[in-house]
Amino acid sequence: MSFSAIAALAVFTGILFLLYGQQKTGKTLSRLVLLGLVFGSAFGLGLQLLFGEGNPVIKEILEWVNIAGRGYVGLLKMVIMPLVLVSMIAAVVKLEKGGSLGKISGVTIGVLLATTAVSAIVGITVAHTFGLSAEGLTEGARETARIATLESRIGSVADLTIPQMLVSFIPTNPFADLTGSRSTSIIAVVIFGVLTGIAARKVMMEKEELESPIRTFVDAAQSIVMRLVKMIMALTPYGIAALMAKVVATSSASDILSLLGFIVASYVAILIMFAVHGILVSFVGVSPKEYFQKIWPVLTFAFTSRNSAATIPLNVEAQITKLNVPPAIANLSASFGATIGQNGCAGIYPAMLAVMVAPTVGINPMDINFILSLVAIITVSSFGIAGVGGGATFAALIVLPSMGLPVTIAALLISIEPLIDMARTALNVSGAMTAGTITSRLLEKKDKQAELEPTNT
Repeated sequence: MSFSAIAALAVFTGILFLLYGQQKTGKTLSRLVLLGLVFGSAFGLGLQLLFGEGNPVIKEILEWVNIAGRGYVGLLKMVIMPLVLVSMIAAVVKLEKGGSLGKISGVTIGVLLATTAVSAIVGITVAHTFGLSAEGLTEGARETARIATLESRIGSVADLTIPQMLVSFIPTNPFADLTGSRSTSIIAVVIFGVLTGIAARKVMMEKEELESPIRTFVDAAQSIVMRLVKMIMALTPYGIAALMAKVVATSSASDILSLLGFIVASYVAILIMFAVHGILVSFVGVSPKEYFQKIWPVLTFAFTSRNSAATIPLNVEAQITKLNVPPAIANLSASFGATIGQNGCAGIYPAMLAVMVAPTVGINPMDINFILSLVAIITVSSFGIAGVGGGATFAALIVLPSMGLPVTIAALLISIEPLIDMARTALNVSGAMTAGTITSRLLEKKDKQAELEPTNT
């Protein structure tokens, strides 16, 4: 290892120790996350300025920096399935009204799909307003290789019908799904956890002597898993510093400038949807300013990690402790939101691509029939989009062929994909938390109204 690489790593180690010192002084998690974001970005920018874009020394340095970044993401992935399974079992066992689970699921999924439809409309409008077009996009070596990869995948994805997608949610092998073997594994684990919880409730009713042991076991398991989540959350500032260092150090200024119009348009659409989320939560009595302040650390991690699924533990914790969302609703919205109705990846992105590529095949993207069909397909196909980096491409592979459009445009944007995917992922997570908040407040209001209504005798 060169002296310059060792010196750079020493600086990064100093950043980690600085964050540790701030953590010891009792700084809030949101403040620590902001510091990690700033320090990590500054370190990555420093690498770019000192060594130049694409320098092998940067790659050598980032291999060591990634120990903190990938290690943190790995720990979060480790706890996802245990958290989802245990939390769903506990949520069902602790439900005061057994029938309320269907209401929670229905309202949550309804909000997720509704916001996805809105995000598709926003994507269409912004792409048209900015005059985005697929014409003029250059195809280099990376793009050519990407096109070949997408064309090889399109057959298996495009032929997947909605009934087949719904059937894939069934946990035929829950042990395999606990390993995350499928893109729909999270939903499958949710279903398995719900069914296990229902079975536990029935056993509690049939054998009263088992009610206390079952509740004690579930409480103990949930307490252990949530303690594990809190332990991992304490590492968030260090993980974000490492992830941002990598993002900034590996960004290509030339690629960003060449596709600046699409980047700006994408961020405008995403910001509009964040505003929509703020408006929606305000309708149920939640201050948008306080809402975003409370979920800031979660959005920051989603932004830097580009992984909706890995954000589930932080998502659940923030909803329960910051937004006062009941555990059952928090777990359902976070788990469903990682694979259903992703506003950024499954909503805005494919809508913008469709508008850009439609004129190349003689279709008017502003035709009302085209828009209605596009919004409908985007909303329905948002089921089962993998909550990891690359989920947006998967969504495009479903939507574009369904509209009779070529998928090559997704490959031509590969150079700026990570930059946009960060904001899309943060929007996905915000959509899940918005769904949880709205569901919580709506059902709470409905329950209060039911209590106030006089009973018929």
